[in-house]
Amino acid sequence: MNDVTTGAESTERFSPALRRAVGVVMIGASLSFLDATIVNVAVHSLSVGLHAGLGTVQWVVTAYLLALAAVIPFTGWAARRFGATRLYCAALVVFTVGSVLCACSTSVGMLIASRALQGIGGGAIMPVGTIIWTARSSKAQMGRVMAFLAIPIILAPALGPALGGLLIQGIGWRAIFWLNVPIGIAGVLLALWLLPREKGSDAGRLDVTGLTLASLGVVGITYGLAQFGAGAGLGTAAALTLLVGLASLGGFVTHALRAKHPLLDVRLYTSRAFTAASIATFALGAANYGGMILMPLYLQTVRGEGVIIAGLLVAPTAVGALIAAPFTDRHGAGITAFTGAAVLALSTVPFVFLTATTSYWLLCIVMIMRGVGFGLSIIPAMTAAYQALPPHKIPDATPQLNVLQRVGGAIGTAVLSVVLTHQLSDSPTPAGQAAGYATTFWWVLAITIAAAIPTLLLAHTEHQALRRAHTYRPEGDVDARTGPPGHGCCH
Repeated sequence: MNDVTTGAESTERFSPALRRAVGVVMIGASLSFLDATIVNVAVHSLSVGLHAGLGTVQWVVTAYLLALAAVIPFTGWAARRFGATRLYCAALVVFTVGSVLCACSTSVGMLIASRALQGIGGGAIMPVGTIIWTARSSKAQMGRVMAFLAIPIILAPALGPALGGLLIQGIGWRAIFWLNVPIGIAGVLLALWLLPREKGSDAGRLDVTGLTLASLGVVGITYGLAQFGAGAGLGTAAALTLLVGLASLGGFVTHALRAKHPLLDVRLYTSRAFTAASIATFALGAANYGGMILMPLYLQTVRGEGVIIAGLLVAPTAVGALIAAPFTDRHGAGITAFTGAAVLALSTVPFVFLTATTSYWLLCIVMIMRGVGFGLSIIPAMTAAYQALPPHKIPDATPQLNVLQRVGGAIGTAVLSVVLTHQLSDSPTPAGQAAGYATTFWWVLAITIAAAIPTLLLAHTEHQALRRAHTYRPEGDVDARTGPPGHGCCH
């Protein structure tokens, strides 16, 4: 938590209602984040089993992330209109039904469509869950709550491929979707049992214009950037799609500033700290989720490993995340996020020198470092964003932060997958393919460095705020270091 928080506040005990809320939300968050990464190790198996190219199969991952991002802006209004608990349960039901359809898919097209439906449910889980727990916590408790919720967020990218590899090898790729069904059902039952079912309220009319513009912006920008990554030129449909996406996003911002009840409150970005934390969240999502799709593919296509070994070799990232977990709430969120982003960037450097014979020990050590970097960056960045706002603005900020993280992940996955496909198209030998992965990791490094820049601004803003808090004393206040006003050498 912020250093200006008093010791009594920072150790405030969780109420029973908050403990129940955090427990239930962690179930849904685990499903949502795990499913965003468990498919990574299955991309090669899906490509072979469904007779589709890598460029097509990667949309199994991207469609899920895009659907997540598209539905998140809707969740703030829907939670007010129907009640947060009801919406949370509905989201889990949609996610579970989508999982069943994924497991029953007979073509890559059906699987992509089912993943999109699954993403609609998954996209609402985390922002609505955040609304549920923030309503039951004080601002001083947010850092500790985020540390608990960090468990699924930081472990999913590492444990997802390992678990996916075990299921695919032992049962088949459909098992990674059947796994969600009993957990989803249990999550719904526990939510109905442990959470109060508050009634909805008058949320005003849904901002359909804002929702349409935001969705067009997300899809257009993601698809356009992915095609540019594949080498599309300025005169192609990719350029037109990207322009439509950018124009839609600009139109959404203009509309949100003028609308009486906008879908998202963009005025939150007048806070420099919130803006810096938001940009960092976006870039870190791209670097993490985009980068995590590369290593399982490298291990399978270049090194010839099976899905189990490939998944287990990615698992050291989870070890790093666990090492970092106790330190995410020890110091200021800004400096912690910057430290994590710097570690993440440095640990990406060895991957740009990948070869067909790179030591597995070296890869494991580097992946542990990447886990430390991600654990120290993404959660503190989001915590800093919440701390920069008054409590009544948190329900408005939650959908936006989730959108940025998921859109960042979608864009990173789409761009890096297409870049990789382009790099591998002329590289039939293992050495040539390894060089293609190394080139693609240059993109990951660039994205990670871009993420470090706003965290540096966040650390600077936080440092200035702390200096103001320590130097300003209301009249009559006693500074423990200098005594009452007028009695110290510095006065």
